[in-house]
Amino acid sequence: MTTASLQDGIDRAGSPIDLLWRPGAEPWTPEVVDREYTGWRAEQRAWHEGVALLNLSHHMYDMRIEGPDATRALAEYGANNFEKFAVGQAKQYVPVTRAGHIVTDGILSREAGNAYLLSGVPASQHWVRYHAEKAGYDVAFTTDPSSAFRPGGAAPELFRYQIQGPLALELIGKVFGGPIPQTKFFHSTPVTLDGRAFKALRHGMAGQAGYEFIGPWEHAAYVHEAFLTAGEPLGLVQVGALAYATPSVESGWIPSPVPGIYTDPLLAEYRTWLPLFGIEGKRPLHGSYYSGNIEDYYVSPYELGYGKVIHFGHDFHGRDALLKAKDDESLRKKVTLVYDPDDVRRVIGGGADPGFVLSYARHRVETAGGLAGVTMQTAAIDPVGTVLAQTLIDPAQAAPGTEVTVVWGEHPGRGTDPEADLGFPRIRATVQPSPFDRHARTDYRRNA
Repeated sequence: MTTASLQDGIDRAGSPIDLLWRPGAEPWTPEVVDREYTGWRAEQRAWHEGVALLNLSHHMYDMRIEGPDATRALAEYGANNFEKFAVGQAKQYVPVTRAGHIVTDGILSREAGNAYLLSGVPASQHWVRYHAEKAGYDVAFTTDPSSAFRPGGAAPELFRYQIQGPLALELIGKVFGGPIPQTKFFHSTPVTLDGRAFKALRHGMAGQAGYEFIGPWEHAAYVHEAFLTAGEPLGLVQVGALAYATPSVESGWIPSPVPGIYTDPLLAEYRTWLPLFGIEGKRPLHGSYYSGNIEDYYVSPYELGYGKVIHFGHDFHGRDALLKAKDDESLRKKVTLVYDPDDVRRVIGGGADPGFVLSYARHRVETAGGLAGVTMQTAAIDPVGTVLAQTLIDPAQAAPGTEVTVVWGEHPGRGTDPEADLGFPRIRATVQPSPFDRHARTDYRRNA
């Protein structure tokens, strides 16, 4: 039986939008881990005020890329600087289409001279693998899918535990009997715990100090228990799936933008190669902002704040388009919207505290002049006391303090005018910088 391709799905639905538009789609949260351990509010406060343990072992795809042409393949289809990429370093990998739209980012770690690990949602992995195999490059790919897709309920190959918060370094010192070697941001250092070897990646979330510990799954239970035991006197809090999905709203990372792959005729073969039941065919679109043209949802890496990692010192797919976009002052700006708490209670909570809020809906952001932007991820942040939204907005409206309104509702899709007034309620909001957290915005990447 032939597996349906992404192009098959588009053809059957009639358009990419008709394939992806799903009003009211439930927001994604990580697999396997409990939804809450001590309650999402306490779990959010833990990485702001104390110390938190997050289990990242189950929800990310990992793809190993090894061989003489590994660096060549990644550099030809990514905008990053590979001349300055040390073994043990990680980068936000930025693959783009020939039109300069992002395919979806990933975390790329250099494991050895010609060996890398690309982690995250698999869209960027698909992009690299397809082009490298089509070109006949001397490179091998090995994929470990997320636990939701791993056959037979098998365990992951790697564990990933994040220790985050103001007390993170104190906890790490207790577990390892002293501080681990000082490490640059997004670089790793080897560590051992009672003879078990793994690595510590200097990382942070919502501006807080911390590390991500990564190692063979056979050591997972031992390492996890060591952190729980040492962390108990410090008030260590395990973070569940609900709270885990929210810190990106503070730290300024926009998860899973729409890949810019659905319309280019030269990518028809690629869309036929991609399976329908993958991230590109099943990640839903919904919200009050609706367009019948999927290209209206494409995103430039400059809009996502990735301009600083784009390196024009090498030739890569999409380079010419990014050069043209570099000084394009019309590109949207990434900002944080701070929702009015009274409006949140009125619109989302029906007059009461709405509780946990998480949405990846594309909601319209408006000013008196009409459409000004679109939300990308929205979440309640208890330590802030309201709902925040990572948003792409017109440059004229991007100044901190600008007042806007968010249209809260679900456009039904085809058959209804995209500009129709459907009577959706409005939430007042104020533009603030992205990242929202000052430390995340100014300091914690400085020593990178």
